[in-house]
Amino acid sequence: MKSKRLIALCLAAGTLLTGCSDNEVGDVSLGMFTLKDIKIGHLKDEVVTGVTCHIASVEADLSLSDPSDSSISCRQTGDITPEMIAKIDKSKSGEVVFKQSKSIFFKTMKVRRIYDPENQTLLYLSYTTKETDGSFKHSLSTVPLWGTKAYVAPATQQQ
Repeated sequence: MKSKRLIALCLAAGTLLTGCSDNEVGDVSLGMFTLKDIKIGHLKDEVVTGVTCHIASVEADLSLSDPSDSSISCRQTGDITPEMIAKIDKSKSGEVVFKQSKSIFFKTMKVRRIYDPENQTLLYLSYTTKETDGSFKHSLSTVPLWGTKAYVAPATQQQ
């Protein structure tokens, strides 16, 4: 009997701790009569280490699936060098820099870094996918390279 209680207690504690993470910086309750919270976390780009993104998303602690809504805001928080920009994927689809499961039903939130060479800007696209169907909500944040070591001044035209 005691072992069943211990197992139940461990499962309950594990469920409550699933919302905790190393990168969480905020947790806002959406009300007394809902089990949903807005969780705010930070993500440091592992290649372009001078960029930090903050992601806010709705999470339901006792649900099998979290809502797809999220927002992202990225800023320069350190040096961005030409060597960092040389390492990134420069294709039109960019590369996934962060991925988190939002459901046991194949729903995933991803953050993709895309480079805009014409404007010398890094784009961070946050979106949620569901492999079967669902709403594909997204949010975009940009980090211009202007003022960084990675910025290349355009050649001036002389006449």
